[in-house]
Amino acid sequence: MTTPDAQRPRAGSDILRTALRRNIGAMAWGTVLMGLYQAGETAFPIALGLIVEHTMRDRSLDALGVSVGALAVIITTVSLSWRFGMRILQKANTTEAHRWRVRVAGCGLQPVAGDVDLKSGEVLTIATEDADQTADIIEVVPLLISSLVAVLIAAVALGLADIRLGLLVIVGTVAILSVLSVMSRRIGSSTREQQARVARAGAKVADLITGLRPLHGFGGNHAAFRSYREVSTEAKRQSVTVARVSGVYAGTALALNAVLAAAVTLTAGWLAFRGRISIGELVMAVGLAQFIMEPLKLFSEMPKYVMIARASAERMALVLTAPPGTAPGTERPAPGGDLEVEDVRHGALRKVRFRVRAGEFVAVAAYQPRAAADLAAVLALHVAPDAYEGTVRIGGRDLADLAVEGVREHLLVNPYDGEIFAGTLRSNIDPSGTSRSVPEAVEASMLTDVVALHREGLDHPVRDRGANLSGGQRQRLSLARALAADTDVLVLRDPTTAVDAVTEQLIARGVAKLRRDRTTLVITSSPALLDAADRVLVLDEGVITAEDTHRNLLATDEAYCLAVTR
Repeated sequence: MTTPDAQRPRAGSDILRTALRRNIGAMAWGTVLMGLYQAGETAFPIALGLIVEHTMRDRSLDALGVSVGALAVIITTVSLSWRFGMRILQKANTTEAHRWRVRVAGCGLQPVAGDVDLKSGEVLTIATEDADQTADIIEVVPLLISSLVAVLIAAVALGLADIRLGLLVIVGTVAILSVLSVMSRRIGSSTREQQARVARAGAKVADLITGLRPLHGFGGNHAAFRSYREVSTEAKRQSVTVARVSGVYAGTALALNAVLAAAVTLTAGWLAFRGRISIGELVMAVGLAQFIMEPLKLFSEMPKYVMIARASAERMALVLTAPPGTAPGTERPAPGGDLEVEDVRHGALRKVRFRVRAGEFVAVAAYQPRAAADLAAVLALHVAPDAYEGTVRIGGRDLADLAVEGVREHLLVNPYDGEIFAGTLRSNIDPSGTSRSVPEAVEASMLTDVVALHREGLDHPVRDRGANLSGGQRQRLSLARALAADTDVLVLRDPTTAVDAVTEQLIARGVAKLRRDRTTLVITSSPALLDAADRVLVLDEGVITAEDTHRNLLATDEAYCLAVTR
């Protein structure tokens, strides 16, 4: 379903705000629990300092027992708050990532404007890595707040011992974050470039895999591999740059945190030597100086993760804000209607006009392959109605006025190179598991021999892209899927180019029988399918030049006879 413009995020910042807004409850609970965890961690060295102070002053076993009990409570609080806090945050994180993956995938499946340069490989990367990194903001914000809580508690505790220690922590933290915030911007810009290059490499390898068979056929695979290597090398170089910048960032953060911890420790030692603080306060200060490095490290890393999440959100916005290929209508076609093409001009089509009445089986003999491809693209909504001249009607209603979902339910255009998915024969024929005509579709497409070859029958496993099937088997499997959909209007383009003549004849009879009284248009040069059609339309030089039965055209049209006979 196409997302309305009013609901589309305009930029990455909108995506981040949406993610934060709809997870506010989980983030609030996560912040409370993680804040409690950090408070407990901070309380541990404070408690140790108090224990030392009271033990040296009172030397009482009762006081020692109470102190040990207090430490046990602190440890239990730390353990449980971390456990449940991270459980809440990670559940929200993974759920939010799933939402964005689904949304990006949904938008990626919709046709977009022709000037939008988004390839399927890029969309895949955005729908996986970028969606996950964007959702990390759900954990980043609570961890940032809880780390701030720990730093503030430590600063207050040290300030109560001596105001100079508290101010040192606050001033040092501000200075560290100021330095790291500048460095995190470099990480953000480098990460955006890295993500773009990785996405381009993903798109290139997806295209390479898709075209591997034809590339091997004419020896172009080596050139294609070299092209991919160049794109991948660019992505590698940028990844190294990002790793270098991130390493400098992490090293700088660790060094600055260590300097602050050492400064607190040395200052506390100097104050204790001068008698300004007690031994217990010194123990507390030294403990806090060591402890404070963890929340400071976490706190200092947060700007980096925020920049990465923002960069990923900007990448997702490229897909989510891509303008649709057409502004779809809202009407739905009437069931069982006819198909009408009136004066369509697009690509190789000059002024195509014909009508397929409801329940009729019509074949189009296209002399030029480009014209066949352009006609199939127009009918399949791969070309927006406002991108071509003329009108296409289904059930008497203009295609431009119909909702895309309604057209998909009513009209199926089976592509020439139908994709085969990893799964089974059955799941490829009936992906939704709702078709009632799978056996009939298998028989009509002559896929019965493939089913009979294997003990599992229709449950025989199929590898990705049908790698364990021959070209003819893949084509028949795609045809079976189209027939099993049992739509009111079915358009097939060259469904039998990879099968032998005998099988082709049987398929033609099977399709004609199964689609009896259903509107069917076949774009083909197959004599068997042309002969099975009620009538044949000749498409030559972008226009319909003749119309009759296959046998009459063979007897009266020499050009037709030369074009379709084998």
